[in-house]
Amino acid sequence: MLTPNCATSELHNSVSTDASSAGKLADFICQSPAMLRILDQVGIVGPHLRLAVIEGESGVGKQALARLLHRHHTLRHPAVSHLEFIRSDSREWLLTLSDVQLLSGFIFLDRVDLLPAPGQALLLRVLKDLDVLQPRPLVRGCSSEASLRDLARKGQFHAELALRLTSVRFAVPPLRERKEEIVPLSRLFLQRLASRYHLPEIDLSPDATARLLGHCWPGNLHELSSILESAVVGCSSGTIQASELGLRTLVSPLPESVHAPELLNLDAAIQGHVLHVLDLNQGNRLKTARQLGISRSTLHRLLDKHLSPCR
Repeated sequence: MLTPNCATSELHNSVSTDASSAGKLADFICQSPAMLRILDQVGIVGPHLRLAVIEGESGVGKQALARLLHRHHTLRHPAVSHLEFIRSDSREWLLTLSDVQLLSGFIFLDRVDLLPAPGQALLLRVLKDLDVLQPRPLVRGCSSEASLRDLARKGQFHAELALRLTSVRFAVPPLRERKEEIVPLSRLFLQRLASRYHLPEIDLSPDATARLLGHCWPGNLHELSSILESAVVGCSSGTIQASELGLRTLVSPLPESVHAPELLNLDAAIQGHVLHVLDLNQGNRLKTARQLGISRSTLHRLLDKHLSPCR
């Protein structure tokens, strides 16, 4: 069993635990137990990484974690400090790949779970070729919004490819399960926004902080960043109030039991579909209404009808 070592301790010391120290290493904030466990994983496998998958909902910070892995790998190996971080859509990358022997750097492939069956077979062949050829220094990472092992069990993903990609697996929890990080992340985003718009320091009022902590964040960090930017632009002072956040309601995700086919009634089915589309649009209600083919007022009524506190 792998246990934390001195590299892990060094990583804990270098990663941000609040906004004031952000920027030491990939601006990666870790305070929740789940994220601290991921940090331990990074410290153990980062210096020796060759292939890994990062799984999690849209907007949870998968790319930030990939950049953290890249930084930790190169910091521990100065000889390969020149390795470039290359992010690419997995489908586009496979279409443009010409010679695997020319590959080098830290390649991060987005959304491998969206690869069609031929693309999955091609990626598996590329990985096998890389194992044999052992080209120039190369680290391969990829992201998925779904569990690749679960997809493989359902017959929706190539089983052998899933096994290869998930040998080293990072499961990033959604923001609603990392409440400890909402405030420091908000402060970090506000610092960046103040710098971008050349504004003095921006703070959150106690009621705004409470509203942020009480929200379910279906869009995760993307939604948090977007809401704070809108609040900064519309803020009438140096302190954001709850009313300026635009978080009208608290929408609770459906209990898992409600998804059972025998328990679905029409209201539950409508609610589940509306919340699913809202989640896909990272909390953007205008885009959600357009995709559903309804007005924004109708969408608000549908959401208001099913209000309940976040669990």
